[in-house]
Amino acid sequence: MSNGKINVQTENIFPIIKKFLYSDHEIFLRELVANAVDASQKIKTLTSIGENKTEIGELFIDVKLDAANKTLTISDRGIGMTSEEVEKYINQIAFSGAEEFVNKYKDQTEGQLIGKFGLGFYSAFMVADKVEVRTRSFKSSENEAVLWTCDGSPEYQLIQQDKADRGTTITLHISEESAEFLATERISNMLQKYCRFLPVEIKFEEKTINNTQPAWTRKPADLTAEQYKSFYHELYPMAEDPLFHIHLNVDFPFSLTGILYFPKLKRNLEVQKNKIQLYCRQVFVTDSVEGIVPDFLTLLHGVIDSPDIPLNVSRSYLQSDGNVKKISNHILKKVADKLEELFKENRADFEAKWDDIGVFIKYGMLSEEKFFERAKSFCLFKNTQGKYFTFDEYKQLISINQENKDKKLVYLYTSNAIDQHSYIETAKNRGYDVLVMDGQIDTHFVNFIETKIENASFIRVDADVIGKLIHKDEEVISKLDETQQTTLKEFAEKLLNKEQYAINTEALTEQDAPMMITRPEFMRRMKEMAANGGGYDFMMGMNDQFNLVLNTNHPLISKVLAETDTIKKENMFNQAFDLAMLAQGLLKGEALTKFVKRSVELIN
Repeated sequence: MSNGKINVQTENIFPIIKKFLYSDHEIFLRELVANAVDASQKIKTLTSIGENKTEIGELFIDVKLDAANKTLTISDRGIGMTSEEVEKYINQIAFSGAEEFVNKYKDQTEGQLIGKFGLGFYSAFMVADKVEVRTRSFKSSENEAVLWTCDGSPEYQLIQQDKADRGTTITLHISEESAEFLATERISNMLQKYCRFLPVEIKFEEKTINNTQPAWTRKPADLTAEQYKSFYHELYPMAEDPLFHIHLNVDFPFSLTGILYFPKLKRNLEVQKNKIQLYCRQVFVTDSVEGIVPDFLTLLHGVIDSPDIPLNVSRSYLQSDGNVKKISNHILKKVADKLEELFKENRADFEAKWDDIGVFIKYGMLSEEKFFERAKSFCLFKNTQGKYFTFDEYKQLISINQENKDKKLVYLYTSNAIDQHSYIETAKNRGYDVLVMDGQIDTHFVNFIETKIENASFIRVDADVIGKLIHKDEEVISKLDETQQTTLKEFAEKLLNKEQYAINTEALTEQDAPMMITRPEFMRRMKEMAANGGGYDFMMGMNDQFNLVLNTNHPLISKVLAETDTIKKENMFNQAFDLAMLAQGLLKGEALTKFVKRSVELIN
């Protein structure tokens, strides 16, 4: 028997461990089970090279809970330790400059420092008043083992003890403040979270809780499409089938394995995030991978596993690490490669998936210039007929008919094909094509892509009268002279709110509507950007502003102007105005009720 003092160079190390790691204290189980896995893997390696002459037998890790005695035990049949190795690996905390560490971090209140400072085993003291380690090395003679005991102070006790089997058993005497870890469900959930894919069998309550050969650890050639899908549902039991997947497998210049899946996004960017799980040698680390992969790739689901990603450190450290940047760039390239391959090999299938993957691709183009350069060849425009075009294809389609008098191509689009149907039909009657841009981020994407396509502008189909959407040199003569137009405008201004409606007269064709309400493109875009968090918050309190265009060539407008009965004149004007409101989806509430009543009276 021997007593000793743990060589940490300070009396304060254990309070500091508890203080720093308390916010993430459940990871003690991850650390202890991961150590047991390492010990089990090492005995297999030593056996394979002939250094272990003993019978390897069955390898598994047994986790046992004894709530009555307030203990949690983790046992393995790995390499074990001799008394000298206990002195080396446990009694010497595995980092240099402990005093410097204490001084540097003593004022912090949170952080995850396990791993970076070799404190994995000592995480046990976050939840235990006393820790016992019974261990027998594969090199020891029969039953020769040691028992190490520590109560959370730098003092420890080391005694010789018999142990029937090779390996290590760690017993935690759970403290009163950590009594939650004496609940079976709590331990089961933690094992499922951190250990469900570890490479050595783990038993709890006499059940195996892990899959030792998850799909990402196998070769792509050995997996079928159904097995990839099955693994996806193992990760996300309630999810719909994924659209497709990417299998990552890199050995140099960094180590990276994993499988990334494209889910059906359903046009929602936020609720899908934090679905990629980060592992290190099959040990779960986190499902918050920002900084490890580009932001838009966090919309993907799946697993990445790399021992080259520094664990349990701040996000800023992750972002500044050289390997993390290389891994991030590699994943981005693999995603772009996969999308390009799908587009080239089966365009029809790619188009069929566009409504699900389009938001992802556009988000990537907005946020990553490298991805934009790759994606511009397979990003698609979709028009109101449901046809798809690459950027170059669409430019060729509209190059003849949608060039304005300044030789600039005008891309017309709708943000709501139902609400803006009448405007779309007017444009189509002119031979124009209209794009559908009704996604969650399309307001941002329109602004962005307009700067990327040379000599082009994007205008929503209801932004102006048809003649001004694509302004050409054609001139239509007005049937009303300037005096009549002034009289008409003054009459309209008496009936409408001048702060909300700018009233203009335009010489359109007789086939165009008598009145049209349009939304100025610039102001509308700014308001939409503000509503979507685009940094234009100052506009949120401003009232919507519209243009009311009076078609001076429509017979109804001439009839309104000529009417002498004031009540009839106002009713005719209001009816035409409400029809224009209806076309924009603006007629609601009391105004709609009045319109319906007036319409019935006109029919009678």
